Amino acid sequence: MSGTDSPANRLQALFEGHRLTPTQRRIAHSMVRRAADVPFLSSVELAELAGVSQPSVTRFAVALGFDGYPALRKHLREVVPAEPAAGVCAYNEYQQAVEAEIENLRHLADLLADPRPVQRAGRILAASRPLPVLGLRAAASQAYGFSYFAAKVHPDVRLLHEGGTMIHDRIDAAVRAGATALLCFALPRHPREVVDTLAYAKDAGLTVVTVADSAFAPVAKYSDLLLPAAVGTGLAFDTACAPMLLGRVLLEALCDDLPDAQARLEEFDAKAAARGLFVE
Repeated sequence: MSGTDSPANRLQALFEGHRLTPTQRRIAHSMVRRAADVPFLSSVELAELAGVSQPSVTRFAVALGFDGYPALRKHLREVVPAEPAAGVCAYNEYQQAVEAEIENLRHLADLLADPRPVQRAGRILAASRPLPVLGLRAAASQAYGFSYFAAKVHPDVRLLHEGGTMIHDRIDAAVRAGATALLCFALPRHPREVVDTLAYAKDAGLTVVTVADSAFAPVAKYSDLLLPAAVGTGLAFDTACAPMLLGRVLLEALCDDLPDAQARLEEFDAKAAARGLFVE
């Protein structure tokens, strides 16, 4: 058995594609760490191992598509051997998370074989003055990172990374100032406020470009152009390397449609050097 076909990896494959709660992820992580033993544990024993309640284990099995924990355990006995083969060098849970992200990046590279959706997004975003960029909760850092760099080449980028009753006011202000589009970073777990805000932006006449974890994400209904980039789910908290990289690709497309982008970057570099802004 190869390292990529180890009991732990077979378990990891079973969990992929399912949106698990933090408690359910804790159970999954405990199972991966004890991959060889899990097929022979009772629901009570697994609950004790993971530090959760027995009903949580049952709900976890149902979330994976089984009738209950006995059906899950039966399946595990069929797909996970009792003991790993001798000499196996299996990936640990941290390596598995990295390997999963590498696979997400490979999938993103395959999608970018057709550059037209990203190029279209770049044209839409470059033409919007101002350009509001939305990202709440888990996606706030993605929106901030994009906005930080986009502001160096775009004359008016407006970061919307805090929710609340004023977010609609800020969209109204952007529309009054001439905005024609909004960029949204939408990552799980998807806040209802993001969906509501995109619906409001659409009603306000904005073209919505969205980077989301899936083409079937809840925000798809309110997106004129959705660019998917999968998140990693192997750790307690999602990892978002592919969405971050897609954001940088969008920045490149944005620069391609801003004729003075290079001049702005050179101006920034000159000022930064004069101020001694960076330690070289």
